[in-house]
Amino acid sequence: MLTDKLKTLIKEAQLQLTDQQVKLLIDYVELLNKWNKAYNLTSIRDPQDMIIKHIMDSLMIGPLLEGQHFIDVGTGPGLPGIPLAIAYPDKEFILLDSLGKRITFLKQVTYQLSLKNVTAIQSRVEKYQPEKPFDGILSRAFSSLNDMVTWCDHLVSKDHGKFLALKGQFPTDEIENLPSHVEMIKSHTIIVPQLNAERHLIELVKKQ
Repeated sequence: MLTDKLKTLIKEAQLQLTDQQVKLLIDYVELLNKWNKAYNLTSIRDPQDMIIKHIMDSLMIGPLLEGQHFIDVGTGPGLPGIPLAIAYPDKEFILLDSLGKRITFLKQVTYQLSLKNVTAIQSRVEKYQPEKPFDGILSRAFSSLNDMVTWCDHLVSKDHGKFLALKGQFPTDEIENLPSHVEMIKSHTIIVPQLNAERHLIELVKKQ
């Protein structure tokens, strides 16, 4: 039972979610599983694995988010943006991807789950011009930190905005090769329940 599994993992992770939020997360997994058969949105095929590798992996960074206005660049099927938007309905999330089929899927998700704090936009990240800069740039998919800060430089608030990169192993080489105007201010080791893999969240800012 997916619901029981998710509730157990949330409790293990000491996260606070309502039954309605759990239901929305399960609805999202079921939509992802259904659409994946035709759209090939994720290489993970088993909904049980999606709960750990997609939902929990995304939710674990939630307590580290500061601010209200976030963009998930290269969001793919909405990760980590959709789980975070469900868990934090008071925060706004722009989900950006260049592939039309992913945005079609995300628009269906936001419609079916009535997510008022999510906007899915099809665009290449370097061409996207936001109405206002973001408190946080989220990325789970960029190949390197250097690419992330280069392509997303125009999206982040100069005063307090952060680049928040989800990584597997600690990216020592990438941090050493950051552009001179960017620095790492924090790194967090993320423990995802039942995930036997390293996870880190790297916080970067522009130097003042």
